[in-house]
Parts: sequence; structure tokens; C-alpha cells
Amino acid sequence: MLALRIIGTPVISFLNYLGELSKLVMEVVASVLKGKFCYQQLMKQIAEIGYRSQPVVIVTGAFTGSVLAAQALFQLSQMKMETMGGALVSVGMLRELGPTITGLMLAGRVGAAMSAEIGTMKVTEQIDALRSMDVHPIDYLVTPRFCAMAISIPLLIAESAFFGIFSAWIVGTQIFHVSSSYWINHMGQHTDLSDISIALIKGFVFGMLIVLIACHQGLKASNGAVGVGRGTTNAMVLSSLAILIFNFFLTMVLNIVFPLGFP
Repeated sequence: MLALRIIGTPVISFLNYLGELSKLVMEVVASVLKGKFCYQQLMKQIAEIGYRSQPVVIVTGAFTGSVLAAQALFQLSQMKMETMGGALVSVGMLRELGPTITGLMLAGRVGAAMSAEIGTMKVTEQIDALRSMDVHPIDYLVTPRFCAMAISIPLLIAESAFFGIFSAWIVGTQIFHVSSSYWINHMGQHTDLSDISIALIKGFVFGMLIVLIACHQGLKASNGAVGVGRGTTNAMVLSSLAILIFNFFLTMVLNIVFPLGFP
């Protein structure tokens, strides 16, 4: 009985957490459909999530593509298949590394900031002040961030993948002396709209996970600065774990819908 009680407690806590997230999702969807959210906040969050995240995303994407190209070419050069490096990097950046690395970076930069900002408002009773002015916290705080992430993350993933592929081309042609025409030709042959579709679908799911988890942690913050700090840490850790877990299942499903095949 004691063992069942010990095992059952975290299971009940996890189910309760999923229930709270589901309730938050329904409230956000209702807010979006009714169009009650604050458009001024939406523009502010697009600038914060999209514009100010560009340097981090570009640098991360560029060096991820460079490392992927270098590691691939070290192996492909032994089989005299260096020209396939462009195809490998473009498919890898679009199907896996672009969305995943971008999502993880946004979880650290954007998710933590969202949780800290909303958590501070919660412990200083600013959210209660919003309710007293007949302003729903979901409409004012969560929905604008949700919509801003949905708008921003496809562009951020596109930037990450582009700079990753571009930096890989530089590494392949300038350091490993692969013919640029062969590199680009193989990349064009083996990359199509299905790879771009997978990148955008994964990015959208990852972005929604970041916003919902971060805002939920902020809305339930308590115990002053300690609670805000704990919520910020939880938001970053849980968002990163959710991205990695969902990435596996999305990869399995999306590769059935959009099969990868090299002619």
C-alpha cells in the first residue's frame, strides 16, 4: 500500500498538471476565436519573440549547420561521396535540427522570460488588478503571446535553416573543396516541400508548447521571488523536455505522412 501511494502521488500530480494545461489551452482557443485579446500586446510580443530572438537563432542555426557539414564530410570523404553533403545538411536542418534547436533556444530565451514576467505580475497582485478592471488575464497576457509565437516561429525556423544550410555550403566548398555546382545540385534534388512542411509543423507545435508551459508556470507562481525563480526554471526545463519528447513522436508520424526517399 505504501509503495502504491508513493508511485501514485507523482502520477496524480502529472495528471493534474495535464488537466491545468488543457484548461489553459481551451481558454486560449476561446479567446482567439472571440478576438478579445489585446492587439497592442500582440505587436509588442511579436517584437520580443520574433525580432529580438533573431541574433540567437541565426548564430545557433549557422554553427549547427557548420558542425553538421563538417562531421558529415569527414565521413563522406572516406567514401568519396562529398557531394552528398549538401543534401544531408539541407534535409537534416529542415526535418530535425532547425526546428528542434530553434525550439530549445526559444524555450531558454522566450519561455523563461514569459514565465518570469507573468509570475512577477502574479505575486505582486497585478493580475488581480487586471481582473478588478474587468480585463481577463488570458486575453491580456497569454493569447497575445500565443498568437505572436504562431506568427514568429515559422520565420525564425526559416532563418535558422537558411543560415545553417548557407554556412554548411561555405564549409563544404571552402574548407573541404567540394564543387559548389555538385553541392547545390544534390541539395536541390533531395530537398522538397515535404521537408519544409515538416519544419513548419514541428516549429508550430514546439512554439505552442513553449508558450503554454511558460505562461502556466507564471500564472501559478506564488511565494514571492522564490516562486518566480522556481517557475522560470520549471518553464525552461519542462519546455525543453516537452520539445524533445514531442519531437520523437512527430518524427515518427510525419515521416509516414512525408516519407524521406533518396532516388
